[in-house]
Amino acid sequence: MEYLTVPIILAALVTLAPYFAIAFWGNSVTRSVQRWPILLRVLLPAVLCIPYLLVSISAERFQWQWLALYAVLPVAIAFLLTQARGIDVHKRGNWRDWLVLVPLGLAVDLRWFEAAWPAHLAVFNKIILLDAGMYGFIVLRELEGVGADLRIRLRDLWPGLREFLFYTPIAITLGLSMGFLHWHAVWSTPWWFAGAWIFTFLFIAVPEELFFRGWMQNLMERRIGRLPALLLTSILFGLSHWNKRTTGFNWQYVALAALAGIFYGRAWRQNRRVAASAITHATVDTVWSIWLH
Repeated sequence: MEYLTVPIILAALVTLAPYFAIAFWGNSVTRSVQRWPILLRVLLPAVLCIPYLLVSISAERFQWQWLALYAVLPVAIAFLLTQARGIDVHKRGNWRDWLVLVPLGLAVDLRWFEAAWPAHLAVFNKIILLDAGMYGFIVLRELEGVGADLRIRLRDLWPGLREFLFYTPIAITLGLSMGFLHWHAVWSTPWWFAGAWIFTFLFIAVPEELFFRGWMQNLMERRIGRLPALLLTSILFGLSHWNKRTTGFNWQYVALAALAGIFYGRAWRQNRRVAASAITHATVDTVWSIWLH
């Protein structure tokens, strides 16, 4: 508990406020922000540098270049996506959307920029850039079909759990046969499983599902169709795991993650709901972390 200092608590509140506000009250946030002057709308994400400022000064590791990154990059994302909204009247996606996805992918899934933070607080990097993406794509760009509403409904539970049940026996069979997965001889209490699942859902599954399904697969569908978008996004999702659990190219992880991406993408596209694919994703990751490795 020594890590829960006042600056870190304040930084967490500033970081989580946009995430939960957009995820649970996105329509209200969008209506309010769209009434503001355009300059204010574009400059507002600069406040996302505040968590870095609080944490870095508290940890005595402040660097100006990191402060500039967290102040300028969210504003650049807001500017590009505001421009995209004005130009892309048919909402098929344009080069600005893809340009924005590059730093978001590097930060959210490949963990670039985490060197700015103490190791135990690296999750701030992911959520700050997630905030910038959510604000840009959902509030300013008003990209259709993202499905970022995290108020879980029955229509999220069925496809989410169904795709987990489809994927799990295939993945376990392949993982064990490749020597990639091994059983854990542990017993997890329901409370421990529930806590692990909620954390995984909010801070691992939702960020990755927003990026790969809500934004990438969504935009690709408009250009190349549903099935090619599903397959290509799944391949890219698999490749994003290339160096996890190893220092080299982990082809087993890539293969299983790409396969998982197909089932996550199917869960998302049934009702175009990130909550559905995040349920599949969080359940897979939680089961893996407790009973398999």
